[in-house]
Amino acid sequence: MGRSLLSQFLNLSSACPRFRSCSTSSKLQRRLQMVHQNHLPVGGGSYRCYCSVSASEPTVIESSSSSIKKRIVSGVQPTGSIHLGNYLGAIKNWVSLQDKYETLFFIVDLHAITLPYDVQQLSKATKDTAALYLACGVDTSKASVFVQSHVRAHVELMWLLSSATPIGWLNRMIQFKEKSRKAGDENVGVALLTYPVLMASDILLYQSDLVPVGEDQKQHLELTRELAERVNHLYGGRKWKKLGGRGGSIFKVPEPLIPPAGARVMSLTDGLSKMSKSAPSDQSRINLLDSKDAIANKIKRCKTDSYPGLEFDNADRPECNNLLSVYQIITNRTKEEVAQECHDMNWGTFKVVLTDALIDHLHPIQTRYEEIISDTGYLDEVLAEGATKAADIADATLSNMYQAMGFLKR
Repeated sequence: MGRSLLSQFLNLSSACPRFRSCSTSSKLQRRLQMVHQNHLPVGGGSYRCYCSVSASEPTVIESSSSSIKKRIVSGVQPTGSIHLGNYLGAIKNWVSLQDKYETLFFIVDLHAITLPYDVQQLSKATKDTAALYLACGVDTSKASVFVQSHVRAHVELMWLLSSATPIGWLNRMIQFKEKSRKAGDENVGVALLTYPVLMASDILLYQSDLVPVGEDQKQHLELTRELAERVNHLYGGRKWKKLGGRGGSIFKVPEPLIPPAGARVMSLTDGLSKMSKSAPSDQSRINLLDSKDAIANKIKRCKTDSYPGLEFDNADRPECNNLLSVYQIITNRTKEEVAQECHDMNWGTFKVVLTDALIDHLHPIQTRYEEIISDTGYLDEVLAEGATKAADIADATLSNMYQAMGFLKR
């Protein structure tokens, strides 16, 4: 999950439309209803969701309309601004997933404190992130949206899971090694080492069937799967039944939902590095709320190369492949169409074309964000309702875990 927290989580299928019951203004109601009905119209076309900047559909397991929908859980940290990589790699895809699966999307604020953060900004950043979820097309009549810390079962289950997690499993985590090296071992908090256990709690609480993950997050999901199997072996089956439980597995072992190759959006300053909130230079990323001038300036100054023409999939031209891929997905076109259009372009021409496309695509998201964030009563109601529904599922799982581990019933 890393700083974006494995894309994890689920939509509570009984979620009902919030717009008729909350105290939003009539103007905001009409705007949000239009968002949910039409999604994000861009450049006259329909807003379609892709998980990958290769603009191909993710390799998901289709759920039969005649069977119970599979559950998916996912979330993004509220530290820093949500950028184009978060949007194209995760949030934009949620719009499609919420129609096929039972989905729950939350703001993972507990993960945001594993490294130094701005205490004064955490609450605001949490609300901003929730508003952007909705502005990007997450429909609260289909998916539940809530704040991680508002469901206390996440922390409770983490402690129980910690007792069953071998320290060696955590010591081998690559991201911990990388982040602790950057922060300095003496200054690293215990939470940075143990946050994969909290991530496992986030997933296992909801008996998730599938977890969307990028290539750099597969190790974290594998730990979650191993931990679920370990707990099932230690406390499930006949052992649990003897304590009055139902027996069998305590946790469902989740499967990865992995986007196609090329799903990562890369930095504007280094085509070999993933676009990241934690990168020291804001020039390296396009934030969803960047102004037109900021977007134009970042694209104008982004790293390119000296080769003639533009092309996909040349290993010697990572920046070229990244920028063409971003252009492809935000214009909802095929790889072949973009390759043909841009093959003979020079960088000066293409940067103007890409800038215009980004501004056109992000403008309606920014407009909707301003409308949503200005109605704090509506946003508070969405988050409260989402947390209530999430807690109903989480508490049932937590109760089973307490029983299977032999605790005295409350």
